[in-house]
Amino acid sequence: MIYFYFRFLKILLNSFMSTRRSKKLFSRTWIIILSILVVLIIIRLILPGVLLHYANKSLAGLQGYYGHIDDIDLSIYRGAYQVDNIYINKVDSTTGDQTPFIKTDKIDLSVEWSALFDGRVVGELIFINPVLIFTKDKADPEDVQKDTTNFKKVLKDLMPLKINRFEIRNGQIHYKDESTKPVVDLMIDRFNVIATNLSSVKDTALLPAKIDAAGHVYKGSLVVNVRLDPLADDPTFDLNAEIKNTSLPEFNNFFKAYGNIDVNQGTFGLYTEIAAKDRKFTGYVKPVIKNLDILGPEDKEDNFFRKAWEGVAGAVGEVLENQKKDQVATKIPIEGSFDETTVGVWYAVTTVLRNAFIQALYPSLDYQISIGSVEATKPEEKKGFLEKIFGGDKDKSDKKEEGEKEKEADNKEDKKEENK
Repeated sequence: MIYFYFRFLKILLNSFMSTRRSKKLFSRTWIIILSILVVLIIIRLILPGVLLHYANKSLAGLQGYYGHIDDIDLSIYRGAYQVDNIYINKVDSTTGDQTPFIKTDKIDLSVEWSALFDGRVVGELIFINPVLIFTKDKADPEDVQKDTTNFKKVLKDLMPLKINRFEIRNGQIHYKDESTKPVVDLMIDRFNVIATNLSSVKDTALLPAKIDAAGHVYKGSLVVNVRLDPLADDPTFDLNAEIKNTSLPEFNNFFKAYGNIDVNQGTFGLYTEIAAKDRKFTGYVKPVIKNLDILGPEDKEDNFFRKAWEGVAGAVGEVLENQKKDQVATKIPIEGSFDETTVGVWYAVTTVLRNAFIQALYPSLDYQISIGSVEATKPEEKKGFLEKIFGGDKDKSDKKEEGEKEKEADNKEDKKEENK
């Protein structure tokens, strides 16, 4: 390629010199222009190879990991890099065996041109077809957070600008346990994420940044919405997430491996709201199982003990099920500080009983939690066991109404900003 570029320049120069007026045209200005052009061509040809060598050297030196990049392309006209086919594997310190951890077809690192209108020079990252694999005893989240500092440094060297926009297109997240029979491989696919204003270019609110994510979970859907302040010293965010209509039989490898049962029918939902500010947080998790059927005709080939165990599990599910709604559900409050966490186990038990015998929990977000709820959190009034089960829900309905109004106000603010 270098040969053809210089061949082209030679022909161009000869055409200038072949005319009588060439000496006048070939002035200092033209020399400068042609020199700049030659420099840009050389940079365009050499820089990707230099970056590729540097990046692969850095990835190979990650503590506990090994990574590699196939190619790096430059798009000078739009100020971007494209990193092609990158992978990072976990390396066993004893055997040297590698376990896949993360791979992606392409990473696009570029200047976010729209932010220039707000007077900021920031960048954006786009991951295309990434796959993240957590393998039990191989790549635990705690180890990943501790060991991938150097990988963040590699990305920072490739994109020295502050990241203001982050996007994932068509991603997958796996949890694998290869030590069980059958092997467990849980997956979220078609996972898409858009995170905006991470550098607070438009700093007009307490929670200026937004993260919206959606995915597919075994015939069901996952939706996550987060408002946050990425520049705060302590985690400051308001998160809503829900998993709906996930098919429980699709999890049978998981149930067989860890519980020695399988499910013939049923759907699973999970709804959660969590807010955090000033090192304190509050929220809840609400799991809901509908149309559960554990023991059925499909289990006729199972041995006696397997049938007995599944019969007990099915009976417990039947007892705790709300017969009218055909669902088992509870609500688990979570609150505390990042130094100490309180999980409302007793509240969860009483809520299961209340859902079964008194009033079914509604399978949706309750819209009770916002960033203002963190400061407003007060110790729960002590109630007796029966009062918790049979007591009214007036306070909760009031909180839900207030939460819905708050969310509606936030949505109106977002629409006003978009219209501007």
